[in-house]
Amino acid sequence: MQLFELLNLEGQQAGLSWITILNKREGYRQLFAGFDPVKIARFTDAKLDKIASNPLIVRHRQKVESIRSNAHAWLAMREAGQDFSEFVWSYVNHEAIDNARTCMSEVPAKTDASTAMSKQLKKLGFAFVGPTTCYAFMQAGGMVNDHLTSCPRHPEVA
Repeated sequence: MQLFELLNLEGQQAGLSWITILNKREGYRQLFAGFDPVKIARFTDAKLDKIASNPLIVRHRQKVESIRSNAHAWLAMREAGQDFSEFVWSYVNHEAIDNARTCMSEVPAKTDASTAMSKQLKKLGFAFVGPTTCYAFMQAGGMVNDHLTSCPRHPEVA
């Protein structure tokens, strides 16, 4: 999964369970041109109206619109010579962080890094990118490993 897709899916998840979004991931991919920012940026309001009423995805107009605005922001970054992957990975100094957590109560909902990422993404024009969403994105994107050390997946992603 590409980082642009992942960030948008995390934004769609706000207020919902992650499994709800994962179950609708193929619908999002189908309706949002495989998360191609160039194609999404050209979507008309009429096309977004049609998408927002499709049961293949979560039917939330602002969330649907956010994917198009995020495509515009992504393209603006590219046009300014800024690579999205480089940008997001800069918040962990381009190296995955293994937090070596031992219990779930140690896992935060957000961090200083996710708060900083959120603020900058919003300045760049991205939507549905609050600090908690950004931290979930950092976890899912492999930037931080919050698997408990007792979890069989911990060493795989460390």
